[in-house]
Amino acid sequence: MSLLADAVGQSLSTRPDIIGTEISKALSGLHDQIPPFPRTMAMKIIEQELGAPIQSSFTYLSEEPVAAASFGQVYRGKTIDGRDVAVKVQRPNLRHVVVRDIYILRIGLGLLQKITNRISHLPLYADEFGKGLVGELDYSIEAENASKYLEAHSSFTFIHIPKVYRDLSRKRVLTMEWVVGESPTDLLSVATSNANHEVSETERIEANRKLLDLVSKGVEACLVQLLETGLLHADPHPGNLRYISSGQIGFLDFGLICQMEKKHQYAMLASIVDIVNGDWGSLVRSLMDMDVVRPGTNVRRVTMELEGALGEVEFRDGIPDVKFSRVLGKIWSVALKYNFRMPPYYTLVLRSLASLEGLALAADPNFKTFEAAYPYVVRKLLTENSADARRILHSAILNKRKEFRWERLNLFLRVASTRKTLNRMIASKSESSADYLPSKPSGVIEVAQMILKLLPSKDGIVLRRLLMTADGASLIRGMVSKEATPLRQQLCKVIADVMHQWVVQALGQHITALKYSRLTSGSSKKDLVASTSRSSVSVDEYQAILRDPRLKVIFLRIISSTRKDPALMLKFSWTSFIMAVTASARAFHRVLVSLSEAFVSSLPLSPKRVAVSA
Repeated sequence: MSLLADAVGQSLSTRPDIIGTEISKALSGLHDQIPPFPRTMAMKIIEQELGAPIQSSFTYLSEEPVAAASFGQVYRGKTIDGRDVAVKVQRPNLRHVVVRDIYILRIGLGLLQKITNRISHLPLYADEFGKGLVGELDYSIEAENASKYLEAHSSFTFIHIPKVYRDLSRKRVLTMEWVVGESPTDLLSVATSNANHEVSETERIEANRKLLDLVSKGVEACLVQLLETGLLHADPHPGNLRYISSGQIGFLDFGLICQMEKKHQYAMLASIVDIVNGDWGSLVRSLMDMDVVRPGTNVRRVTMELEGALGEVEFRDGIPDVKFSRVLGKIWSVALKYNFRMPPYYTLVLRSLASLEGLALAADPNFKTFEAAYPYVVRKLLTENSADARRILHSAILNKRKEFRWERLNLFLRVASTRKTLNRMIASKSESSADYLPSKPSGVIEVAQMILKLLPSKDGIVLRRLLMTADGASLIRGMVSKEATPLRQQLCKVIADVMHQWVVQALGQHITALKYSRLTSGSSKKDLVASTSRSSVSVDEYQAILRDPRLKVIFLRIISSTRKDPALMLKFSWTSFIMAVTASARAFHRVLVSLSEAFVSSLPLSPKRVAVSA
């Protein structure tokens, strides 16, 4: 089989939802079951490259290759100093095969260009593809790529990149750390197997869980590469992924990596927001920033085409309720009509997400790539203080008059109300658990507490800038609206909780004077104070917020913007009064309950034993 046919087969094997399960399983064999070349030939290549007998470098090399691919095959081994390694050996006489296949592809694309009368020079795609394939013929380049990739992603602990042993690597031999893990193909096989005696129901459930965890981590890893490091793994098919028992996702094969430009990273970020918001005009501008839409293209016509193609997409809770592959197909149809360019990085990103979505859909037909990816996008926009990120955030939730678009702000709040997003917004990226499995929202109260924590923090500069930029009156107008009733109710709970803590602490200092002798010791005192530890916002944090001069300036600016509208100011004052009274009543009730429980528990009453006879 030719290299090109193998590459196409590998890509299709990740999409059982498109080509069917049986064909997918058949093509998946391309990753791990390509016929190997003889072991004697492989050992000879190793000795030639290392310039020494096998025994001087390895105490063990497996008799059969553990994996065989288009360019080489992998043996499991152990070095002289006891390291478990994977030794990849390049197939003999490979260069002329690569040159032949690229030549054939170039001729084929040239004929296709003539038949379709396309403006773009299609054979250039063959040249670009050929550069990548020729680069893979030199394993010293792959070793450099792996080291570069490891350095760029070392702070993201859920991603595992094997180490390269340079002393045992050459142009046609690559020695890397052995990664112990399960392949997505094996997990998928177990997860989708029918009931039989070989695979139990427990094993199927566990395989399905691991597969979904791998996919969700894969989605986050893809977003990390796309939006953080800009360094993309160019070939993330199932054969190059492993699920490690520690919960990490392992990447293999670094023959091809792609470095994105910063402007392309932000344009890709903006395009995700545009798709979720259904803003097709902004999507076209983002595609122009990605160098996908050619200069001189009729932007208005392209926008109308995209709106017609994607306007039928349904939304659930503000997120596109559609497969990523379907959205990609719609964009692709417009791209072909208007001769869009497909930069290498753009093709790689789309291929990665489509591949991961294919695996996820095989395990969970309800998996939505946008739903899994958008919380990461929200966190990125709410915590990164850069001009480009702020521009995307402002365009997403503010209109041209700098007024809040509440339907979009509500979407941000809903997405932010998932625990996985909140935890990441407070934790550093190195502490990320990478749990991107769908989870239920933890409630608007979590959002309110998150905002209170985030505003005075270092990362809160993005929110502070947003509040200073936006029209304050629109914020007040939204806060007193009927739609914001749930948010006001939850804010009341937060304020009541803080007031309750303050009263408990104040009573704790004068507890002796109140003659609750047993309340100052033992479990009663602990029970009374325990309520303070259950809150996400402490009294000290709340006081720090009130004392923060930056937040005072923001608050005064927002209030002053409402003075031009006396009716709005009156409604805001009345709403604030109601919230204060409600929060005070809640806090007073909780204090009474806490004191009553403490008083009852302090009474010297012995439990009575009651005998019941039948």
